[in-house]
Amino acid sequence: MRFPSKLIEDAVNEFTKLPGIGRKTALRLVLHLLKEDVSITQEFGNAIIKMRQDIRFCEQCHNIADQELCSICEDTLRDKELICIVENIREVIAIENTEQYRGLYHILGGVISPIDGIGPDNLNIDSLMERVATGEVKEIIMALNPTMEGDTTIFYLSKKLREKGVKITTIARGVAFGGELEYVDGLTLARSIATRMPYDRYLSN
Repeated sequence: MRFPSKLIEDAVNEFTKLPGIGRKTALRLVLHLLKEDVSITQEFGNAIIKMRQDIRFCEQCHNIADQELCSICEDTLRDKELICIVENIREVIAIENTEQYRGLYHILGGVISPIDGIGPDNLNIDSLMERVATGEVKEIIMALNPTMEGDTTIFYLSKKLREKGVKITTIARGVAFGGELEYVDGLTLARSIATRMPYDRYLSN
């Protein structure tokens, strides 16, 4: 693809670094910004820069946040006795969009995957155990992607949590094995959380 301007080419190359953006789409986005008023383009650029420089991670659940705690952890109406464990921030967004869950979250930052060199020490597990140790948490919902790595992580966590006296449940398998929660429709995801089952019963299925 040939460009009439090196500036356009550079902008297109930067957009193509984003996931799912090919060169044609990148060019369309660049040309759209070029047609907009300069102030709008500046606002767009400033928003991206400010997001990258100022974004923080919740000290409690590791969700994205503007302050020390995210808006979910700060919400006094959330059920503090219930924690939903997820792999990453995208799952939090997916579950929140169902508007059916009113507990808290804990983001692991990945799953155990020896083939990728990811072990328990690479995940946010110690901070989870610290939260459980306060005695306030009564139930842990395992909402990890239904994959081999997800199941391995659930098994590992359940062994560590069992001695803490908390109830351990896992989302119902309305989600197909190998699927990703991020792409599951809201109704199926909401039902999977609402009809969660004790983890011990899930193992026997």
